[in-house]
Amino acid sequence: MPKSRAGPHKFSLSHPQTPKLSYGYKSTMNVGRSGYRVFSANSTPACTELAKKITERLGVELGKSVVYQESNRETRVDVKESVRGQDIFIIQTMPRDVNTAIMELLVMAYALKTSCAKNIIGVIPYFPYSKQCKMRKRGSIVCKLLAAMLAKAGLTHIITMDLHQKEIQGFFSFPVDNLRASPFLLQYIQEEIPDYRNAIIVAKSPSAAKRAQSYAERLRLGLAVMHGEAQCAESDMADGRHSPPAFRPSCGPPGLELPWRHQAPFPGIELPMMMAKEKPPITVVGDVGGRIAIIVDDIIDDVADFVAAAEILKERGAYKIYIMATHGLLSADAPRLIEESAIDEVVVTNTVPHEVQKLQCPKIKTVDVSMILAEAIRRIHNGESMAYLFRNVTVDD
Repeated sequence: MPKSRAGPHKFSLSHPQTPKLSYGYKSTMNVGRSGYRVFSANSTPACTELAKKITERLGVELGKSVVYQESNRETRVDVKESVRGQDIFIIQTMPRDVNTAIMELLVMAYALKTSCAKNIIGVIPYFPYSKQCKMRKRGSIVCKLLAAMLAKAGLTHIITMDLHQKEIQGFFSFPVDNLRASPFLLQYIQEEIPDYRNAIIVAKSPSAAKRAQSYAERLRLGLAVMHGEAQCAESDMADGRHSPPAFRPSCGPPGLELPWRHQAPFPGIELPMMMAKEKPPITVVGDVGGRIAIIVDDIIDDVADFVAAAEILKERGAYKIYIMATHGLLSADAPRLIEESAIDEVVVTNTVPHEVQKLQCPKIKTVDVSMILAEAIRRIHNGESMAYLFRNVTVDD
């Protein structure tokens, strides 16, 4: 065979490498560290105030997007900038039209998911349907359904505040950070309520006693618990207190027996009579005479119970009555009822927009919690621990 002319150097020949095509883009386009964007999913200007305060504290601009309702009331979302490979935070406050706000959040999350966002974190200060977290009669656990819908839309994390029940976090298949508003409300009590050392913390019901006890221990104040309910406050059949109906025996002449649905379920077996549920009139366990009464709760929506509680406390000798709550929904005629009641002041945070209610009732005051929400966003994006935000916060808050 003829010898190769290349000899021993046949594999050492150098060939010019083909230049990589860049199509006009920089070669480092995929090397840069991913950033983050903050969007607001609300279509009403009143609901974007909290988002603007958060972005001001973070030193970033609010993401460019358009959220609006079409003529047939369908929700449409247009994201006006690239979100590929970035952490996206969607701030959604809940106005009176809760169902529309939920659709806005779901549609925006899905739009960001299909736009290749790296992580989609929902900042939902007040989580809707949180009161429907238990099975009642033939109802459903709507809160669990909403958690599944958010996960399906593409959310990977949620930041919220003072869930109605902490067990709601178990409905989600992704992390949930349940922040607390108690440090801000405690600071308001210490700085804005004169002679707060003469105050007493009041739980409106036994179920709120743990939260009230946590406030009382940190303020070094006394504790009072209200028990019972206002007379004729609800329909007797609304909560099934007289259900099931009394059993009527199937006695009588042959041929005149009661239909099968009115008889005992099994022959020879009679169920014991159910005791009707009765609550006594509202009573106060604790001395509130000559003191400032501070009622604490997580949600204030229908204020009828708070107004009734304030009247009882006034009768027991309390000379000032404050209400502290995280979420001020203040639906229906709540501002008018508060203005005409014995309540001196209602203090809520800005997790829910209530500027219109404040114009109707000057007794309503607002505490800003945008600071802790902005810090939570910064820590999640940087991968830092969230423990600092829960310092000196008890489990019962």
